[in-house]
This record gives sequence, structure tokens and C-alpha cells, in this order.
Amino acid sequence: MSSSGEAQNRDAAASTVSDATDAAAPPHRSLPPVQRWVFWPAAVIVIAFVAFTLIVPGVAESLFKAVQTGIVNAFNWYYVLIAAVFVAFSLFLGFSKFGDIKLGKDDDEPEFSMLSWFSLLFAAGMGIGLVFYGVAEPLTHFVSPRPGVSGTPEQLAQAALGQTYLHWGVHAWAIYVVIGLALAYAIHRRHRPISIRWTLEPLLGKRVEGGWGHLIDVIALVGTLFGVATSLGLGVIQISAGLDVAGIADPNEATQVVVILIISVFVLASVLSGVTKGMK
Repeated sequence: MSSSGEAQNRDAAASTVSDATDAAAPPHRSLPPVQRWVFWPAAVIVIAFVAFTLIVPGVAESLFKAVQTGIVNAFNWYYVLIAAVFVAFSLFLGFSKFGDIKLGKDDDEPEFSMLSWFSLLFAAGMGIGLVFYGVAEPLTHFVSPRPGVSGTPEQLAQAALGQTYLHWGVHAWAIYVVIGLALAYAIHRRHRPISIRWTLEPLLGKRVEGGWGHLIDVIALVGTLFGVATSLGLGVIQISAGLDVAGIADPNEATQVVVILIISVFVLASVLSGVTKGMK
């Protein structure tokens, strides 16, 4: 009996030491797993799209112009309507009781001041686009009105400004607000992973963890990538044109590639250093 009791004591002591060692050891940090059903479908779509545009650029340009024209002609009313709905919905959330919900823990305090937050928001939401298109876009709409718009020069000017306000005014910010609120509430309030799928959890429930969630993330990832590529392309064209006007460099492909590389380096440095250091 004594030998058995001593053995039990030794086992208990060993277990205690092992638990203490495990507790004292630094936690094992592993890289976040790659969502195969999100990454690979999105990669295939992007690679196929890029390959198509490189192999047959003329066909791709004609196809995309036809698709764009069809979307504008068929769904122009929908874009205007949904943008107005976003504005109304944002105002409702802001001035109703839901506007008092903190996007974080109840005892959390803002990380940035109001001025810093608006500066970050303006730089990320508008950036170089507004600097250039704030003047160029209304003039473009005035010279080449959209289909169905006609009238006197004064009427064309008013229509051009109205369309510009739709793109750069409260309607654009309302769209940002709705998406930003959904992400912030899911991530910081409900402590969900950083993914667009979790914004639809109240509607889809557990299905966001399966195929529907993967599909949502693939669409969001591809759309975001194409959107960033479009913004970068427009920004590079503007910068190369400015360098040409200043007599610094010709606006050729070599200049644009160099500008893309420089912008990419600064963006990566800003993103990898975090919002507090990089973006601010």
C-alpha cells in the first residue's frame, strides 16, 4: 500500500510540474490557415481574367465594353436607387437608438482622435481620385453626357454635377458606412473573424461557415482586387500624365511600371506596419 501511495504521489507531482511547464512555455504561434475554398477559386478567376486580357486584348476590350454598356442601360436605375437607400439607411442608424451601440467592448475607448479618424477616412476613401476627378469628371459628363441626357448647356451642366455628386458625395460615403458598420459590428462587437461573410451571419446563420460563406468571400475578394487594380491603374495614368506635363518623364509603359512599383512598395510598407504607424 505504501509503494502504491508513493507511486501516486510521484505521478501527481510529475503532472503538476508538467502543467506548470506548459503554462510557463510561450504559446505556440501558427500561421492562419489558408481558406482553400476561398483562395484557390479567387486565384483561378483572377488568373483566367488576366490571361484572357493578355492573350486577346482586342476581344477582351470589346467584350467588357459591351458588358458595361448593357449593365448601364439595364441597371442604371438600380444603382441610383440602392445608393439612395444606403443614404436613408445610414441616417436611420445614426439618429436612431442603434446609433448608440458601441462598435467594440462596452469599456473600449477610441484609438484615434476625431481629426485623425477623418483624415484616415478621407485619405483611404477618396485619395488621389478626388484630386483629379473632382474637376475632370463633371467636365467629362458635360462634354459627353450619359445616354438619355440632353438639353441646354445649363441643363447639361446641372446633370453633370448631379452625376458627380452621386459618385463623390454622400451617396458614396453611405455605401462605405454600411459596409464599414457591418464589418465593425461583426468583428469588434461580436468577435467574429475578419471576413465579409460574417456580416451576413444574421441572415444566413450557420451557413456562412460553409459553401455560402466561401462564395461570399470569393466574390468579395475578386471584387476588391479588381477595384484596387482599377484605382491603381487610374492613379498611375494620372501620375504619369503629371510627370509628362512637368517635363520629368514621358507617359510610356516603362514610366508607368516604375510608378506602380514605387506605389506598391509604399503601400506594402504602410499596410504591414499597421494602421497606427503606417496609415496614420
